[in-house]
Amino acid sequence: MKNYFGFNLTAKKLLPIWLIFYFLFITSYVVLINSMKNIQSGTTPSGMLFLFLFLLFLVAFFISFYIAKIIIENFTYKDKPIIFNGKFGKFVGLILVGLLLSIITLGVYMAWFIRNIHRFFVNNSVYENESFTFQGKGGRLFVIVLLTIFLPIIALTIIMSKVFMVNPEHVSISNMIFQQIISWMIMIPYIYFIYKWMVNIDYKNYNIRWETEFWNSCGKLALEIFLSVITIGIYSPMAVIKLYAYFTERTIVQSGDVKRKFGFDTDNINDFLFIWGQILLTIITLGIYYPWSISKIGKKILSRTYLE
Repeated sequence: MKNYFGFNLTAKKLLPIWLIFYFLFITSYVVLINSMKNIQSGTTPSGMLFLFLFLLFLVAFFISFYIAKIIIENFTYKDKPIIFNGKFGKFVGLILVGLLLSIITLGVYMAWFIRNIHRFFVNNSVYENESFTFQGKGGRLFVIVLLTIFLPIIALTIIMSKVFMVNPEHVSISNMIFQQIISWMIMIPYIYFIYKWMVNIDYKNYNIRWETEFWNSCGKLALEIFLSVITIGIYSPMAVIKLYAYFTERTIVQSGDVKRKFGFDTDNINDFLFIWGQILLTIITLGIYYPWSISKIGKKILSRTYLE
């Protein structure tokens, strides 16, 4: 039996917080542009600028917290909503401590910082009076980042710098394209392992996780990214839909020998056209339509996502 999810978010709920973000984004952009002009003319920036940036920093996290809270609380399963109990004060504390420790450790702590933020949102989400529990470890995330992105990028940088030093006059467009292709190839395993790490959540005596194969999954990611690149982004909504369906169908809920699967009723062409319509409306309205697009896309996709 298929039990479908729902998404009750309306533009009316999201619009006020989005307009605050929109206004602050424009204001900060204007202030920063004027400040850069003053610096270029030799004027020392005032202390008020740094105070403004710090306040903007706090407000940005305030807005991101409440947008996440609104979205989480509008997910439903069997017509019952998820409740989010996270407190803004604790969220800010996690952010400030995480940033400080990441700076002190030259970025090493960043993996645990990301773990703590993800765990905060998962563990404070409640369905039918039972909390979800994120099981991902910061140490594992550190190893993922180290082996799939940090060391490969260092190796690529060393190799390409040696190539450019040997024949600097023969640095061609093909060399630059080759470097970009290798960079994308490096990113694919990174994307796969990061999302696989994120989907490791307990609920009651069940564990929610991906049941995927590395090479098949990376091949699927590579194909969809390639099609998006060669179409200059036009194919991107279709890529997102196909990747969502692919990984949703490989997400399981298991307790002992009992295994249940997620699924998605595909309607690729209609979804592709619908999402592009929402994107264009958002662009035409300079972003003001964004709450409506999120609400409509969320409802269209989640209303066809189910758990068997």
